[in-house]
Amino acid sequence: MGQLFAKLLSIFGSREHKVIIIGLDNAGKTTILYQFLMNEVVHTSPTIGSNVEEIILHKTHFLMWDIGGQENMRSTWNTYYSNTEFVILVIDSTDRERLTVTKEELYKMLAHEDLCNAAVLIFANKQDVKNSMSTSEISKFLTLSSIRDHPWHIQGCCALTGEGSVCHSYISYGPGAAESFPSRTGVSNANEYGGDTLH
Repeated sequence: MGQLFAKLLSIFGSREHKVIIIGLDNAGKTTILYQFLMNEVVHTSPTIGSNVEEIILHKTHFLMWDIGGQENMRSTWNTYYSNTEFVILVIDSTDRERLTVTKEELYKMLAHEDLCNAAVLIFANKQDVKNSMSTSEISKFLTLSSIRDHPWHIQGCCALTGEGSVCHSYISYGPGAAESFPSRTGVSNANEYGGDTLH
């Protein structure tokens, strides 16, 4: 997953950049974080509080904050928003019952003033599981097409294998660059891990 940042180098220079990884508990956030760091699966326990890891790539520093998604933790998410340039929202594609909760948290987050310039990358995780929701289903339920103030991308993936989790073509545009995104329509099929939809 480290390739996710490859194209950032020509845009961001050497200063530090903050990325937060959020989502409900058991979505796969910590697994995705360590795929970024080591490109391998690390057995994890539910995150209590937060994890932070630094990635240094060609003198460019990225701080990756993995924030716990338990119900009692969600009210604290906004304490991590300051100076965030990218939000990675991880969704358990098999968790149909709590997609309403995810939607509520997503729009609460997007309305926060500290994230007014942040870009959003949504990983629809666990695409290897039978009967998981497709990115089209998730996008429609979350009404992602209504989001106008933030550049966003939804991508089907499997955190355990790393499939579908390299989206450097999205993040390379940088936060606040929605007007520069290619004009594309539709949402990538969750079962096609290389699918690419930019907004």
